[in-house]
Amino acid sequence: MTDFQPIQLTAAPPADPADSEDTARADLYGLLATLFYRAPDAALLHHIAANRAVGEDAQTVLGKAWNALCDAASETTAAEAEEEYRQLFVGVGRQDVFLYASFYLTGFLNERPLVALREDLARYGLERHEGVSETEDHIATLCEVMRFLVAGDDLSVSNLGEQQRFYAKHLQPWIEPLCEAVVAHPQARFYRSVAGLLGTFAGVEAVALEMT
Repeated sequence: MTDFQPIQLTAAPPADPADSEDTARADLYGLLATLFYRAPDAALLHHIAANRAVGEDAQTVLGKAWNALCDAASETTAAEAEEEYRQLFVGVGRQDVFLYASFYLTGFLNERPLVALREDLARYGLERHEGVSETEDHIATLCEVMRFLVAGDDLSVSNLGEQQRFYAKHLQPWIEPLCEAVVAHPQARFYRSVAGLLGTFAGVEAVALEMT
């Protein structure tokens, strides 16, 4: 899984960590951020489809979820992915599936969870690009922040303690209902597999971060 960097946050790009597991975690957070920020183009779909997990990796829960995404990518065109993204996450007037933490935590957008998140982002020295219209509690931004906390070179914030705290506070409480909403949507095909991967990865992360 390679590193796909979304463009939501103005921060120095992370250095490659020595630990291969952290590298893989950071790469996966980056890929999920990219897929939820915009529909994949043909090159990204091809790259995903061509990088199936094999051997023992393919037998893990995460490997199975990853290969399901690979299968979906091999059967999806860029135009189909773009239309599906629009149907699920853009819509006309109101999107079918919201991608914002505030909605799942309070039932409304731009609520207190967003204020608390902005306080943490300010502490990390992160901020939105001027041209980005999405609020910071978008799932893509939160995945990108986790990538930064896993692989960043500023150890005062990019460390295990901050990963545990940020994940438990800003991601864990609402990832499951988000994934359920995507999977349940009748138009979800490619993004059903994206949500499956996110949900599986979230479960693995929750256990790993609690045990560490």
